[in-house]
Amino acid sequence: MHDQKQSRMRGPGIVLRRAAPDDAPMVSGMFLASFKATYDFPLAHTDEEVRGWIRDDLIPAKETWVAVDGVGAVIGVMALDGDDLAQLYIAPGWTGRGIGSRFVELAKRLRPTGLSLFTFQVNRGARRFYERHGFIVVDENDGLRNEERQPDVRYEWCPEARRA
Repeated sequence: MHDQKQSRMRGPGIVLRRAAPDDAPMVSGMFLASFKATYDFPLAHTDEEVRGWIRDDLIPAKETWVAVDGVGAVIGVMALDGDDLAQLYIAPGWTGRGIGSRFVELAKRLRPTGLSLFTFQVNRGARRFYERHGFIVVDENDGLRNEERQPDVRYEWCPEARRA
């Protein structure tokens, strides 16, 4: 039986596991570094507000997973909220190593009937990544529906059996 608390998906020293409350400081630091390395626009919230959101909402209220390296550092985070892949961030310097793919594979296993997500339109790397993983664009928007007020795109993935 699959253990919902820790994925058997292991790589070279990297483990995917459910996030714990004690992970909040490392998740926050990694999230902020990743966002700032990826986007030229600022977050809609201060760093302290983001830390509070991760500590008080993301980890305890969502199905949040972390990627942890061989020394215990958090190098990625994924959060599921119902059928939404609500968050997927990889630490700078760790992208392109298959961690995001492992998260998406895990999300598809956990939500076999389908997933949806948003990403910012300017994030061409994320868009190519999701499209390679079978997600299709279902909507583009001018940014009025997100706090950063940046144009976004909604993707969906559904298994082949449901597409037929």
